[in-house]
Amino acid sequence: MKSAVEISRDISYKSAGKFEETRFEKIHCEIFKNSMDASKIVALEIAQLIRSKKEKNKTCILGLATGSSPIKVYEELVRMHKEEGLSFANVITFNLDEYYPMNKENKQSYHYFMHEHLFNHIDILPENINIPDGTIPFDELNQYCIDYEMKIKKAGGLDFQLLGIGRTGHVGFNEPGSHINSGTRIITLDHITRSDASSDFNGIDNVPKKAVTMGVSTILRSKRIVLLAWGQNKAAIVKKTVQGDITSDVPATFLQNHENATFVLDQFAAADLTRFKTPWIVGECIWTEELKRKAIVWLCQKTNQSILKLTDRDYNNHGMSDLLAQEGAAYDLNINMFNILQHTITGWPGGKPNTDDTHRPERATPEKKRVILFSPHPDDDVISMGGTFSKLIKQGHDVHVVYQTSGNIAVTDEEAIKFAEVCNDFVTEENCSINFSKIIKFLRNKNENEIDIPEVRKLKGLIRRRESYGATRYIGLKDQNVHFLDLPFYETGQVKKNPLGQEDINIVSDIIKSIKPHQVFAAGDLADPHGTHEVCLNAIFAALKSLKPEPFMNDCWLWLYRGAWHEWDIHEIDMAVPLSPDEVLLKRHAILFHQSQKDRVMFQGNDSREFWVRAEDRNKNTAKLYDKLGLAEYEAIEAFKRFDY
Repeated sequence: MKSAVEISRDISYKSAGKFEETRFEKIHCEIFKNSMDASKIVALEIAQLIRSKKEKNKTCILGLATGSSPIKVYEELVRMHKEEGLSFANVITFNLDEYYPMNKENKQSYHYFMHEHLFNHIDILPENINIPDGTIPFDELNQYCIDYEMKIKKAGGLDFQLLGIGRTGHVGFNEPGSHINSGTRIITLDHITRSDASSDFNGIDNVPKKAVTMGVSTILRSKRIVLLAWGQNKAAIVKKTVQGDITSDVPATFLQNHENATFVLDQFAAADLTRFKTPWIVGECIWTEELKRKAIVWLCQKTNQSILKLTDRDYNNHGMSDLLAQEGAAYDLNINMFNILQHTITGWPGGKPNTDDTHRPERATPEKKRVILFSPHPDDDVISMGGTFSKLIKQGHDVHVVYQTSGNIAVTDEEAIKFAEVCNDFVTEENCSINFSKIIKFLRNKNENEIDIPEVRKLKGLIRRRESYGATRYIGLKDQNVHFLDLPFYETGQVKKNPLGQEDINIVSDIIKSIKPHQVFAAGDLADPHGTHEVCLNAIFAALKSLKPEPFMNDCWLWLYRGAWHEWDIHEIDMAVPLSPDEVLLKRHAILFHQSQKDRVMFQGNDSREFWVRAEDRNKNTAKLYDKLGLAEYEAIEAFKRFDY
């Protein structure tokens, strides 16, 4: 049987390879295409450790983490317990941290998290579970932390420590400034950490300011450490940790001192590592067209020059001499790349009729296309591609917008009460199917972490729905071309959603089959705080795959847009749609129809700006980048990447 590491190398996105490929990295990294494959490998390593300890009649001591990163690891461990007989009877666990103060019953507590995702589903002995207690009186905390340390030592020390990493570079809750010799203690949380957690607590004001955490020295004494990081949001801190200097400003860098530590990353979290970001600096490359495009755009930004001004010296001085030798001269390289990027720009996102489309992003025929614009939430359409949306309608295409989820959890209780009170004042219960008095009473007496009753969820969903109609009417879309799927996976009434199910996929398939589109636009931004975009995109992928035999699919193209968090890099863009100042203003006004999402954004991630500001700044910045490359100057640009499904 292969070891976990051997299997990981078999399916990794790109193995560590030769020393020269990883010479900038000070910690061993294993890179995977996706977090699911990576999580299974980590779970397998943990399972093998548990079994090997059991064979020797020894106890296995695990250090465990919380947060979104280890969830799939825990799911796989639960599966192995239920389907493969993996026993946890010989396992003792110690969790890294807990908010303070925090009751165990609170759904935001790590005690609740661990039981929900792991302990309730395996055969671990309750007395072998150790999680820092967020209810200890403050004057007893110091002794409690000493006792926690001593309990770990008495158990024999941690055999395996699972970690995540925060944007501040914290491991556990060891925030910037934590000393390498620090032990278990009470700590004040960084504002960024609290901001990142704010969506789980319905606002930063509700996030505890302190936490109890294992110390850096406690973690470093572990015999084996595996740190998990998924997604583009973690790319910058992963690079700083793996390639930067050891500093208490980034506590995770202390892991460079550990002899048996591995970072397990998906391709997005690894994207900023030098071997992926700028491989030409590391060594010789196989110069694909995509890599040429990426390198030349990078060179322009590095030298602050437009494409057509790059010289042979610029290429030679920045690790691209082999590309120059392959292509012959900077002049030819520059002209070719200028033309490639110029051809991505079009004011006709549905294709320009009666025009040679050889070098255009979209086909000229059919002249009038059927278009589906999938929007995960009831505002992603106008936030991400409001200008393109408007152009498609004005240019005569049959455009349909499809909202995949109700978006009800993003409506605050205060906003819902406002609408309920207006309705309650206007109607009587005899002529209304909804009991607004019941809604008002529930919301006014709602307990912390209480799930909304169905009537409240319905009201909040209707608020989002009517805001969507306001925006689409303003854009110029007919009401009959607006569709609401309310996918079942989303309708849990809480932040945690159900897994994508076949019913969700069937609903998406049905709408595609009924419209038979020539173009599908979908959200390819996977950085939303709670993963709804990723689930919605996977539903579309699965639906398109199931519909592949249908004749209309031969003429259906998929375009991915990005949302409120990130934009495509210039080298990734296949279609750039310029917006005039008036179109930028139209887009802004369309976004502002979503009043429940204005001023108080519940799930804004790590960006405090409102969605309309983010979108506008992002589109204007893309236009500036095109301008700096020596291409035409526009007010703003919306960007898309074609995806071959």
